[in-house]
Amino acid sequence: MAAAADRRVGCIGMSGEQEPAASRLNRLLAEAGLPVLDAELAGRFQHYLSLILRWNARVNLTAVRDEEGILSRHFVESIACARALPEGVATLLDYGSGAGFPGIPIALCRPEIAVTLAESQGKKGAFLREALRVVGISAKVYAERAETVGEEFDCVTLRAVDRMAEAVEAAAGLVAPAGRLALMTTGAELSGLQQAAGAGFTWAPAVPLPGGADRILALGQRAISSPA
Repeated sequence: MAAAADRRVGCIGMSGEQEPAASRLNRLLAEAGLPVLDAELAGRFQHYLSLILRWNARVNLTAVRDEEGILSRHFVESIACARALPEGVATLLDYGSGAGFPGIPIALCRPEIAVTLAESQGKKGAFLREALRVVGISAKVYAERAETVGEEFDCVTLRAVDRMAEAVEAAAGLVAPAGRLALMTTGAELSGLQQAAGAGFTWAPAVPLPGGADRILALGQRAISSPA
């Protein structure tokens, strides 16, 4: 049944035949100037998409509900984030993971990173556990409020989190010394979020994200020791 559902996930082309979502995702990546995925990895993203579409019919995982929007808005942006993270990140917390963005794409594209998906809403947490099982990812789900996780990470990501400034302030305390805070936001919001993170971070120039609308990835590196 899952395989049949995955075959139905696709766009109708001019020939009237359905274009597989994996192929469409690679086309969107190429249009954004990003390297395409190999067939195995693209297929895993297609399984993930199929699961989102099925669950979104009964659970409000994401406000973007159409396949094209999920591919272009969520998948391509999250894959761009995964590739922009520096080498040497061993542990990562996706703060307020929701439907798994960007944490699941990071786990797929950067398997060397041990990813934790923090999501306190029960139904979304259940979806994340099912997604990890179906897609075959060794990440883990932390089903409580992210700020209570009780450990530090080499990188903490935030994307479309409620009360973003408050979340950034809390997330900053979960970044290990010399670790990174990765904010997927807009240029207009960046300054306020950097202030919320506090003075202990040095920020690299923001990286534009595909899809326009002033979307950027901002990487802040925490100082090894706090200022006196």
